[in-house]
Amino acid sequence: MSKFDASQSKVFGISTDNTPSQKEFATKNGVTFPLLSDFAKRQVAAAYGVLFTQGPAEGMANRATFVVDKEGKISYIEEGSSAIDPTAADTACSRLAHKSQ
Repeated sequence: MSKFDASQSKVFGISTDNTPSQKEFATKNGVTFPLLSDFAKRQVAAAYGVLFTQGPAEGMANRATFVVDKEGKISYIEEGSSAIDPTAADTACSRLAHKSQ
């Protein structure tokens, strides 16, 4: 997290889980950033194109990392199991920080 702080980036986790499940996950995994729930309507997952709409994962979101710049423009996307690794997102945030200096 300190690398994200150094690049003046903010980190949020958003999932289609309900709030009690998110709290349990955060406690179990030592999550220190805010978790936001997209449980009720799943509008965020749908808007970002990561909501599964059919099959056994229907209604769930694919794991993804999005880096959004200060103007609200998406500058980096990573989807799938590799999105759990913050290395690429950290690099993208650092590049954004250098661009804005």
